[in-house]
Amino acid sequence: MKENIKSFIEAVAKKNTNEPEFMQAVQEVAEAILPFIAEKDIYNGKNILLRMTEPERVITFRVCWVDDKGEIQVNRGFRVQMNSAIGPYKGGLRFHPSVNLSIMKFLAFEQTFKNALTTLPMGGAKGGSDFDPKGKSDGEIMRFCHSFMSELYKYIGPNTDVPAGDIGVGSREIGYMFGMYKKIKGEFTGVITGKGMSWGGSLIRPQATGFGAVYFLQAMLATKGLGIEGKTIAVSGFGNVAWGAVTKANELGAKVVTLSGPDGYIYDADGVSGEKIDYMLELRASNNDTIKPYADKYGVPFFEGKHPWQQKVDIALPCATQNELKLDGAKSLVANGVICVVEGANMPTTPDALEYFHQNKILFSPGKASNAGGVATSGLEMSQNSLRIEWSAEEVDRILKKIMTDIHESCVKYGMQEDGYVDYVKGANLAGFVKVADAMLAQGII
Repeated sequence: MKENIKSFIEAVAKKNTNEPEFMQAVQEVAEAILPFIAEKDIYNGKNILLRMTEPERVITFRVCWVDDKGEIQVNRGFRVQMNSAIGPYKGGLRFHPSVNLSIMKFLAFEQTFKNALTTLPMGGAKGGSDFDPKGKSDGEIMRFCHSFMSELYKYIGPNTDVPAGDIGVGSREIGYMFGMYKKIKGEFTGVITGKGMSWGGSLIRPQATGFGAVYFLQAMLATKGLGIEGKTIAVSGFGNVAWGAVTKANELGAKVVTLSGPDGYIYDADGVSGEKIDYMLELRASNNDTIKPYADKYGVPFFEGKHPWQQKVDIALPCATQNELKLDGAKSLVANGVICVVEGANMPTTPDALEYFHQNKILFSPGKASNAGGVATSGLEMSQNSLRIEWSAEEVDRILKKIMTDIHESCVKYGMQEDGYVDYVKGANLAGFVKVADAMLAQGII
């Protein structure tokens, strides 16, 4: 089987050169799924995983816009429509200088499994641009978003592909893109999620990814007879995911002691709570991607250029970006007695760090499972748009919690090992694969 996995990875890598993030995601999935396929006649010999690694469609396009100085700027836009076996393509748009084809394909591939885990009818996609909103005026961001949508609109629609927000794409950017889509198409439809509440958005959508991660954390702890109350948590990032996670963790009685940015991290022994949570939003709204102002404002230690995994905590919640939790961080967390690691971001843990957590039997959840709350709530927004209704925050939160609990049960079903340890990575991959694979087989070779 090791040789089969190696041959598979080599075959995919040959077709996807210079795409490390995508290949990292493919390898993780292949190691879990290929042995499973070999034991199931329904999948064996159908090249089903190979078909999943090939996007149904990859779109790249030029985005020209005029800055405030009257100069023409050029960026590149992407949309990777990975798999539509179980529903219209669904996945966020990311505006960040790091955006490239490898990252878009990795995110779209992960999204396919994540969306399947929610049980909602959504296929997998991802898109974005190497445009950097940081330091740009509202006018510049509006002109870029309008130009971006003037090309993207050709490939999306409420029953075709429904984008959402991601890093660098918040309610402001969603609004500008939706406005251009509405103008071009001459219709008001649920073509994009993350909308404002006055024009078709869903309550708690901004907090949903973080809320969902904490609900998943609760379910993981419960398998060991533990609760979240009184636990200390290290959170990375300070955007919407971190904000939602900090908010829900406080609500449930835990204490969050770290936040981080590209410049380093803060350690707040008293806990990030009350007005400090609101200040996270102020920092994000200021287009400032540094966390040091938090340390200056509240007089807490700031660790420049460091990640928060050196601190002694019960739980780690990486909520920033891919590959931020490396082996040295994993070793520090384990040495300091961490009991659970829950990915709030997409693939924030490196493969060697993940292996170290597994070797030490640490409860570990992959992002495709534990950060599915965001896209799940986007799916609920789609439902509300289709029905022309608006659910209360309590109703959305109730459904979100059930979805995350159901995802956890699926992971346990497919990930339970003989010694009682739950391999959530394996469980999430297998549960997502089965749903998508069954749909693909039913629809034939297309």
